[in-house]
Amino acid sequence: MPRSNHWQPNATLESLKERAKFLAIIRDFFDSKGVLEVETPLLCSSAATDPYLKPISVFYSQSKYYLQTSPEFAMKRLLAAGSGPIYQICKAFREDEVGRLHNPEFTMLEWYRVGFDHHALMDEVEQLLLRVLEMPKAERLTYEEIFIKSININPHTASLDQVKQCARSHNIHLNSELMLQLTVDDWLDILMSHCIEPLLGFEAPVMVYDFPASKAALAKIRLENPPVAERFEVYVQGIELANGYHELTDPKLQQIRFEKDCEMRKKLGYAAIPIDDYLVAALEAGMPESSGVALGIDRLCMLKFKRKHIQEVIAFTTDRA
Repeated sequence: MPRSNHWQPNATLESLKERAKFLAIIRDFFDSKGVLEVETPLLCSSAATDPYLKPISVFYSQSKYYLQTSPEFAMKRLLAAGSGPIYQICKAFREDEVGRLHNPEFTMLEWYRVGFDHHALMDEVEQLLLRVLEMPKAERLTYEEIFIKSININPHTASLDQVKQCARSHNIHLNSELMLQLTVDDWLDILMSHCIEPLLGFEAPVMVYDFPASKAALAKIRLENPPVAERFEVYVQGIELANGYHELTDPKLQQIRFEKDCEMRKKLGYAAIPIDDYLVAALEAGMPESSGVALGIDRLCMLKFKRKHIQEVIAFTTDRA
């Protein structure tokens, strides 16, 4: 007797054929712009140190390696080597991410444009979405504007008490032990995901840009009052679709950010991840001014084909792998 019906794909064969045609359209978009398709390793000796990303570790030849949460670091090494504009469609991996919009193994589109700032890259993301989703032009709002417009709070000046009170007023209740550990930034993330994000992008895509400097990750910080991180996120029908940066190119600042990430991981009790010395060396050699963005292909397929769950656009989800 068959063990189960889990040998069968999650998505229908018709859906997988639609997906293949869709990927061909995306590749044609970049080919028409002279952007080079590349491949980089998914199995690497280091990974993103971001405290809120959980890479999957594996052992090869008695050494610890990581399945990449995105191809970002290796693609930046190519930029530093003189590749010019590049893109990649590849698998990425994140532990403990399972749900309607998440599978631990997923497909990512990531691309980098030399000489672009984050506004120029937002223009190109918009061009891609107009091509593949046939939606109206995007609405663009700063992080500050979207918070004030949606929940009447200024994310740059709000105190810890104010963000807690805002969460309570929107019926967000957490256990007291967890609440004691949360920072203003943590509360802003909670408010964004629970109160703002689900309402964005139903009439047209929404691009949120110029985040608080504390949320810079790998983006440049523009020194004004208040300082802002030159990054953006794209939302369509309540789904976070893409995350882009005007890329940090200063190796000393990047090293400092990596070290702060490692300190935070230790404080939170998360596994230590080695800093990617290859990326730091590439920045020291000279990575050109550029902007890059990562976009979830599976989520884009869900939007294109009007599917409700990520498993409807993936051949085999992790529970069937």
